[in-house]
Amino acid sequence: MNVPNKITLSRIGLIPLFMLFLLAPIPLGTAVLFGVEIPVSHLVALFLFVLAAATDWLDGYYARKWKLVTNFGKFLDPLADKLLVTAALVGLVEIGTIPAWMAIIIISREFAVTGIRLVAASDGAVIAASKLGKWKTVSQIVAIIACLLYNVPFAAVGFPFMIIALWVATILTIVSGVDYFLKNKEFLLKSK
Repeated sequence: MNVPNKITLSRIGLIPLFMLFLLAPIPLGTAVLFGVEIPVSHLVALFLFVLAAATDWLDGYYARKWKLVTNFGKFLDPLADKLLVTAALVGLVEIGTIPAWMAIIIISREFAVTGIRLVAASDGAVIAASKLGKWKTVSQIVAIIACLLYNVPFAAVGFPFMIIALWVATILTIVSGVDYFLKNKEFLLKSK
């Protein structure tokens, strides 16, 4: 297994630790940032999430630089993104930070796209992430970070950055999902 794929696997490995600090009642106290009280365990979860999200860039960089792009990596990398984002969204719904309907839209799109990828894989094709899909992932990560930060520093001035970021992520998720289905419908039509 090459280094980029090991980095991708490390992203998946960070997910349970992230969830532990986000959801388990770990008594680490609270911190006040820009007048907003945030549980320290959530700040640790934020650090783990950012670390995991950063490996998405790192594995792609090394795969291209060292010419180590593999079909396994093309499949594993988007899967790792989906697992990380899904875990974060479920956790944020659990703690009451985001509305469940937004999480359901985003997670449903991820399952549907993974389904198309599996159908394509059964035909021997690997569908890499599109530019729009990558922008969707970035918007989701930004929205999740804003939620994990409880809208800090924007909360101090009353700017609803977190809400705007969630809407942008949800809209980009829908648009990229429609684009993905239109570009890859032949795999669905062939499977009938």
